[in-house]
Amino acid sequence: MSLTADMMELREEDIAKHYAAAVAMLDGFDHTPRIAKAPEAPKQERSSGIGSRRRFRTTTPGLVTRSTARPEGVHLIDRIGAADGDDPLTSPMQAQVMHGLRRALAIALAVGENFSEATGLSDLRRANLAGSLPGDRKTEFSELLSAEALAVAHVFANATAFLLAPHGSEVSVEVGEVEEVLTDNAQLALHGALWELDQDIAAHAGDDARLVATVTAFAEQLMEKVALRAQNAGRLGAFTGASWRVEADDFTIRGFEAASKAKSTTLTMTFKKPHEVVGNHIAKYQALKLSKMLMAYDFDRRLNPFAELGGFIFTFMGDGKPGTGKTTLIQMMAGLVNDYCQNAGYPFRYQNLSTDSIDSYQGKSAQNAKAFVNNVIDPTVIGFGTIDDIDQLAGKRGDRQSSAGQLEITAVLMESFAGANTVVRGNCTFGMFSNYPENVDDALRQRAGARFLVDGPITRDDYIDILSLLMGKNHDIPLGDHTVFAAQEIKKAVAASFESHARPHEEGLLRVFEKVDQEIGKLDTIAKLGTYLKGIQQADDRFTGRAIKNITDAVKVRAMDFELPDEWMEKPDLFLFKGYDEKKAMIEELRQPITVEMVIQEINRYADSEFRYADKSDEVAIENAVRDMGRMEEAKRRYLEGKE
Repeated sequence: MSLTADMMELREEDIAKHYAAAVAMLDGFDHTPRIAKAPEAPKQERSSGIGSRRRFRTTTPGLVTRSTARPEGVHLIDRIGAADGDDPLTSPMQAQVMHGLRRALAIALAVGENFSEATGLSDLRRANLAGSLPGDRKTEFSELLSAEALAVAHVFANATAFLLAPHGSEVSVEVGEVEEVLTDNAQLALHGALWELDQDIAAHAGDDARLVATVTAFAEQLMEKVALRAQNAGRLGAFTGASWRVEADDFTIRGFEAASKAKSTTLTMTFKKPHEVVGNHIAKYQALKLSKMLMAYDFDRRLNPFAELGGFIFTFMGDGKPGTGKTTLIQMMAGLVNDYCQNAGYPFRYQNLSTDSIDSYQGKSAQNAKAFVNNVIDPTVIGFGTIDDIDQLAGKRGDRQSSAGQLEITAVLMESFAGANTVVRGNCTFGMFSNYPENVDDALRQRAGARFLVDGPITRDDYIDILSLLMGKNHDIPLGDHTVFAAQEIKKAVAASFESHARPHEEGLLRVFEKVDQEIGKLDTIAKLGTYLKGIQQADDRFTGRAIKNITDAVKVRAMDFELPDEWMEKPDLFLFKGYDEKKAMIEELRQPITVEMVIQEINRYADSEFRYADKSDEVAIENAVRDMGRMEEAKRRYLEGKE
């Protein structure tokens, strides 16, 4: 993201020069807690004649006083290194936390330096050290020191949370309220924060996952406490009125606003079982297959055999009328993957991009969307990202009603889903859902590799099944002549659904199909199928090469038209824990040949959806135009009546 007019670049050299001071803090310093209560140390005998009362300690800000801290001091590097018990070697994740803290401290000190220069605090500090600070400026000096302390403490917490966010997991830690928030000066503020962080790591971090969770939870609590304290503090205009950009980290500082959520969301949704999804046969079947495909991901190779062989669904779009079961489908798939991952001991991360991500600040919406994508594609986890009501989140280019924030989200999703740097490893998938897909930007919609029509219950049996399911068991009404869920038998229902696409469903596409059939006969060769595709493009010029790629990807998915056996998910040693090459060979044995019928069905499925979107989009545009014309006519009538 480029710099905006109200944003300053925090140069890399200005950050790097504070690395030495940051490392010195992490290596060790003395600190006596003022507000927080230190853990009780074992009582030691004292020599006679040595007093036990605390020494007098000046509260004059900016002055160095003799420490009354514990003799062992605060040594965060050692504390982090000991977070995994007796292992004498520093783990990669521990090193990541150390580097993140060093970087966050250096960024905070660099911002503090900028603040000091902008407010004249640096001049007052020099005068104070020289003993020439005028008496009438001591209050100003004290207030500026306090403001700098708040700014530096918040930037440290903000940067820590932001830098460690990609390394988070579903593990969560409650560290409680941060107490040692000191505002005498910036250095003391950082010492107080690091002292309390040291206590939290000692209390909560027993392994790498809990170490990251502890540090990020502490950073969130510190941000919250400092932001509350800043509401009643003065002389903060130089901090709150400016923005800084750290390009190397894609990190933006805007006052006391958190740059991103520090932790992955904890999965607390209500899961649904497959039989609770009534109708939606193809969508349900694809979701069942995709859930198991994700589990084939190899964490050592960082690649999924399905992604290499073809047939992996990286992005998909589910569309249908309100109330047809899109949310239920999300709950089913998230529940399946969550259960599979728990059984295998794999980390699972689910996140939803919501309307909360749209922000009035320029660039913040894009940053939120990028953080969402990065959290899901993290190659160290199995990821599932959803974008519900994407027509409200992502703006349609050229639509005057789309806000700047919505257009930012559109740009990020387009680049992330099919950009030059997009790498599909097969560890995650993104589902876009909408009641009004015609309102989604055409280019973004075409980045959905698969289409799921979520049409809910259709047949008489479907309606009996859903009524029986939702009524529950607390009644005595007889079922009647019906076998519950027999119509939901997935393979039979899916086969019928696929066969129904031997001919198009949409009227506009059906005309193209029949015209091509009359001209060249049965579609049984690549040349004839290509002629059909060209006929579709002539009827709808939005049917581009990307559409052909999506269709061929869907055909490859059909070649993988099998579910990995449930037993492979229940007993990980049978498949999940095998080496990459062995898993790939096992999948290849199940692969089916591609047929002409498959290709025709997938062309019709995809093209049906595009024609359905186009028809709806055109109809909506016509209705809006008619409404506008009617308003203009009424306005003219009233205007003329008023003149008379």
